[in-house]
Amino acid sequence: MHISIVYLSQLANLDLSDEQKKILEESVPAVIEHMEEIKHLDLSHVQQTNGVTEEENVYREDIVEPSLSQEEALKNGKSIYNGFFVVPYVFEEEIDVTE
Repeated sequence: MHISIVYLSQLANLDLSDEQKKILEESVPAVIEHMEEIKHLDLSHVQQTNGVTEEENVYREDIVEPSLSQEEALKNGKSIYNGFFVVPYVFEEEIDVTE
């Protein structure tokens, strides 16, 4: 299976060096293969759990505190319009990343 590391790095907005791309080209398929193997395991005899420790959530009262202004929140945005972040359109054809 071939995974396009260039395409995946563009999706994640990562600038990878040629060395990093080479390493990922070699290691990502092995991870995907391992995940495929896991999908086929028979887990019908394994009891469901929502946690692996005995820890419990610790709740606290909500306290209203000053927060970022809209200007501060947007100051590092790549593209801003009318007080909002502008992001690329995400609803498009399904793209096969295994090109």
